[in-house]
Amino acid sequence: MNVNVPTARSLCAAFQQTAARAPGAVALRTPGDQVTVTWEQYAKRVRGIATGLAGLGVRPGDTVALMLTNRPEFHLADTGAVHAGATPFSIYNTLAAEQVGYVLRDSGARVVICEEQFLPKLRTAAAAGTAVERLVCVDGPAEGALTLAELEATPAPEFDFERTWQAVRPDDVLTVIYTSGTTGPPKGVELTHANMLAEIDAMLDLATITGDDSVVSYLPDAHVANRWGAHYQNLVTGLQITTVSDQKQLIAALPDTRPTFFGAVPQVWYKVKATIEAALAAEPNGTKRRLAAWALDVGTRKVRLESAGEPVPAALRARHRLADTLVLGKVRAKLGLERVRFAASGAAPIAPEALEWVLALGTPVYEVWGMSETSAVALANRPGAFRIGTVGKPLRGTEMRLADDGELLVRGPLVMKGYRNQPDKTAETIDADGWLHTGDVATVDADGFVTIVDRKKELIINASGKNLSPANIENTIKVSCPLVGASVAIGDNRPYVVALVTLDPDAAAAYAAEHGLADTSPAALAADPGLRAAVESGIKAANEKLARVEQVKKFTVLPAFWEPGGAEVTPTMKLKRKPIAEKYRAEIEALYL
Repeated sequence: MNVNVPTARSLCAAFQQTAARAPGAVALRTPGDQVTVTWEQYAKRVRGIATGLAGLGVRPGDTVALMLTNRPEFHLADTGAVHAGATPFSIYNTLAAEQVGYVLRDSGARVVICEEQFLPKLRTAAAAGTAVERLVCVDGPAEGALTLAELEATPAPEFDFERTWQAVRPDDVLTVIYTSGTTGPPKGVELTHANMLAEIDAMLDLATITGDDSVVSYLPDAHVANRWGAHYQNLVTGLQITTVSDQKQLIAALPDTRPTFFGAVPQVWYKVKATIEAALAAEPNGTKRRLAAWALDVGTRKVRLESAGEPVPAALRARHRLADTLVLGKVRAKLGLERVRFAASGAAPIAPEALEWVLALGTPVYEVWGMSETSAVALANRPGAFRIGTVGKPLRGTEMRLADDGELLVRGPLVMKGYRNQPDKTAETIDADGWLHTGDVATVDADGFVTIVDRKKELIINASGKNLSPANIENTIKVSCPLVGASVAIGDNRPYVVALVTLDPDAAAAYAAEHGLADTSPAALAADPGLRAAVESGIKAANEKLARVEQVKKFTVLPAFWEPGGAEVTPTMKLKRKPIAEKYRAEIEALYL
C-alpha cells in the first residue's frame, strides 16, 4: 500500500509528498517525449497557477472550469486549482454551447481554462447568464483570454500558498463530475478529497502502484474513470502519465508508452480483438495461422479454469508457457501491452466472449463496476479472484446489498457527497441509511461475485412479459460483427426484438477499401448490399448465442456514424435510448410492419 494514502488529508498533501520524493522523475509526458514535465517542474507550476488563480479572485470553495483535451496542461491546471483551495471540474469537449452554458451556470465558475479551439463555444455559452469573468488559453495567445504563462505570472500579494493548500480538508469538494446525461440535463456529482483517497486506497489492494508504473490518459477528463485512474492516482502514487489528445491515436501510442496499467471501455477491447483477428485471417502462412489458433486455444482453456476457480494442471501450464513464448507474448508486445500488470474494463458491460479472448491473449483485464457517484470503481474482479461475466466483489470498505426488486445498493466512503444544487435528487439517490441506489439490477452468486443484469429503467419487457437485457443483446451483436459500431435492441411491449445498427467508421473504411467502394459516406455504405449481407451474417451469428426470445428478428443499418458525445451516445459511448427512440421512431415502426 502506498504510504501517501493513509497519511494524506487531501490530494494536495498527497501531491506534495509525491513531488518531493522523486523531483527529477518525469511525471507527465506526451508520446515520443515531445513534452515532458518532471515532478519538480510540476510542483513549481502548480504553485504559479494556484497563485495566479488567487490573483484573479479565486477563493477556497470556488469552482474553476476546464475544457481541455488530454494534455499535460490539464494536470497542471487542475492540480493548481486544487492547491488554491478551489474545486476544478472538466467539461466534455463534445457538448453543445447550450449544454456548456448549463454546467457553467450550475457550477458557478468564474474562470475557465481552455484551449483556443473551444473559445468560440465558451464565449457563446458564457454569455448566456453565467458567472464567467476570465478565460485562460493554454495553447497560445488569444483575444480576450490570458495565456497560461500570464496566469502563472499574475500576482497575488496576500495569497499564502502553503497555508492555503494545507487548509484543504478531507470533506472539501475535490471535483464535480457532470454525468453525461442519457436521460436529461447532467447532474453534478460532488466528490470530496476523502472520497477519492478512499477509492485509491481500496484499489491499491488489487495491485501495488509505484513511480515505476505508467498509464495512458486518453479518456475524457470529464469522466470519473480518467480523473481517478490517470490523474489522481498520479498525485498519490507517482506513476507516470502519457497524455494522448486524440482517442483515435491510442492504439498507435501504446507501443511508445507500454503502460503497466491500462483502463478501457469495452469498445477498445473489441477493437483490439477485431484488429488481431483480422491480422491473423490475412496471414498467408498457414502454419503461423494454425500456431496462433493453438496458442489462443491454450490461453482460453487456462483462463476458463482460472475464472471458474479451478486449478490449472501442470501440463496445461507448461503448454501455456510455450504458447506465450511463441505467440501470445509477441502479439502483446506488438500492441504495446506486454508490460500491463492490471487492466480494467468498465463504464459499460463487456461481452464475456470478448473478455475471455483478451484474457486468453495474456492481457490481465478485469471487469469492474462503478459510477461517478461512487468515485469510480466500487466492485472489481482482481488477480487470482475473477469470474468472467461478473463485475467481481466490493472493494474494501464498501458494503453492498440487493433491494427487493434486485437493484444494487452500495454504501461506504466512496459514495459521493451529493448532487450539486440538487438536494432533492440527492435524497432520492442516497437513502436515510446511507445506501446509494444505483439504478442497476444485479444478481450475486454463491461465491459473492456480482453480475449486472442491466439498468433498472432500460430492461426490455416484451409483449409476453419476459424481462430481457438490451445490453446483453447489443454486446453479443458487437462481438459477432466487428462492422457494427453501435446497436440498439428494441422490444419493449413488442412481440419480438429488432435492432438499429450503425457502422464502426474504421471497420467500414477497411471494408470499403477491401471491396473497392469509392463512396465511403455512411449513407452509401449502409446501402451497399455486400456490407448489409456481412452485417446480417454477423447478427445471425449473434442470434445463435442468444436465447430464442432475445434473438433479433429484423434490423436496419442506419446511414450515419454515431460519434461520442453526439445526439445518440454519450462521450463514453453509452446509448441515449430515449432520444434514439424518438429520433428513429419511423425506422423502428417500419421494422414491425
